[in-house]
Amino acid sequence: MDNNEIYVSLDVGTTEVKVMIGEISAGILNIIGVGKAPSTGIKKGTVVDIDATVASIRQATEEAERMVGVSINQVVVGINGNHIELQPCQGIVAVSNPNKEIDQEDIDRVMDAAQVVSIPRDREVVDIVPNQFIVDGYDEINDPTGMIGVRLEMEGMLITGSKTVLHNLLRCVEKAGLVISDIYLQPLAAGEIAVSKDERSLGVALVDIGGSQTTISTFKDGSLETLNVAPIGGAHVTNDLSVGLRVTKAEAERVKVEHGHAYIDDTSDEVFATVHPMGGHEPEEYSQRDLAHIIEPRMEEIFEIIAEELTGIGDIPGGVVLTGGTVMMPGTLELAREIIGRNIRMAIPDYIGVREPRYTNGVGLIEFTHLHVRMNEMDEMVVATHDEEEPPAYRKTRNPEKQRVPQEEKESLGVKKRVRSFFKVFFE
Repeated sequence: MDNNEIYVSLDVGTTEVKVMIGEISAGILNIIGVGKAPSTGIKKGTVVDIDATVASIRQATEEAERMVGVSINQVVVGINGNHIELQPCQGIVAVSNPNKEIDQEDIDRVMDAAQVVSIPRDREVVDIVPNQFIVDGYDEINDPTGMIGVRLEMEGMLITGSKTVLHNLLRCVEKAGLVISDIYLQPLAAGEIAVSKDERSLGVALVDIGGSQTTISTFKDGSLETLNVAPIGGAHVTNDLSVGLRVTKAEAERVKVEHGHAYIDDTSDEVFATVHPMGGHEPEEYSQRDLAHIIEPRMEEIFEIIAEELTGIGDIPGGVVLTGGTVMMPGTLELAREIIGRNIRMAIPDYIGVREPRYTNGVGLIEFTHLHVRMNEMDEMVVATHDEEEPPAYRKTRNPEKQRVPQEEKESLGVKKRVRSFFKVFFE
C-alpha cells in the first residue's frame, strides 16, 4: 500500500459528516476506510455552530483513521447548497507561440480571461468548468493542446459561492487540523459516478435528496447545465414523525431508518415497529402502514417540487437519477416514478462497503480528484515534451495532491495555489 495513491474526501452534510479514504492500486479505486459522525452544527447547508461542526469532522476523521490505521492530514472538500450559483463565461486570447502551436500557457490564459467578469463583492469564484474550446472558429474541442491556431476561445461555467458560507466551512476544516488539498462542487463530482457518459451527453437530471435540502443538477452535452437547491429533505420527514408519534428527533430518525416506507400501497398492516414516546411512557406499536401515512405526504411534497423544477428545465431524455441518504428508504423509487413520471433510477456506488446512495458524494469526490490528478500529469508530460522548463500549473490552477501511506506528520508543503489564494481572501 506504500506505493499506492491515497485520497480522502470530506462530505459535510446537514445530518451527517462523512470522511472516506480511497486507495488507487493499478488504476483501480478501492474504498478502504469510512468515518461517520452526526452533523450537529449545520442547518440548511450552512454552518451555524463552528465548534460543533469541528467536533463532527474530527470524530468522522478519527473513525476513518482507526479503520485503516493511518493518519489523515489532508482532504478534498465537497461544497453544495443554495448559495452556489452557475454563471456562463467565455474567454478569448491570441495564441502566443510564434509557431502558433497551442500550449498549456495559452490554455491557462484563456481560463484566466474567462474569469474576468463582474461578480458581487460578497461572492467568491470557486471553480471554472470548461464546456468546450474553440480554435479559429472550430468548436467542440475538449483539449486544444498541440493544435495549430491563431485564436483560442473557451466557453464554460463559472461557479461562485457565498464568501461567508465558504469561509465558515473552510474554517471548520482548518480548525479540525486538516489541510484542504482541493475543493469541488459536489453535484459535479457525484455526477462522475452517478450518471454515465451517455446520460450526461443526452441530458440527465441528478437529484440528491439530503437531510435539509434537495439538489437538482442537470447535465447536457457532457457538461453541468443547471443547479437548483430546494430547502427540503429527509430531516423534514424525521420532524413529521417526531410530531406525529410524539417522540424525540433521535427516536424519529431511528424509526425512519429502521421501519420507514415511502409508498403506502406497498406497506403492510401486519408489520409493526416499537416506538418509545417522550416522557418515559410505555412503548407503543405502529404498523408499517401507519408510519407510511406520516412519511408519504412529505416525500410526495419533495417529489412534486422536483417535478416542478424539471418541468421548468424542459426535456431530459436521459431521465432522472436519484441519490442521497433519504432515497435509501423503501418505496422511494416507486413514489418518485408515480409523481415525476419519467425514466428514474437510483445511483449506488459500486464499491464494497459503500453500496448505499448516501455515499455517492464521498466516492464521487475521490473519483473526481483522481481524474483531475491524471489529467494534470498528462498535461505536464505534454509540456515537458515541448519545454525543458518547469511545467506550468494545471489549466484550472488546481493541482490536488496524492497522499501516500504512511503520511508524514508535517503539514503538506504542496497545497495547491488555488486553495492558497482562496484562503488568502478569508484569512489574511
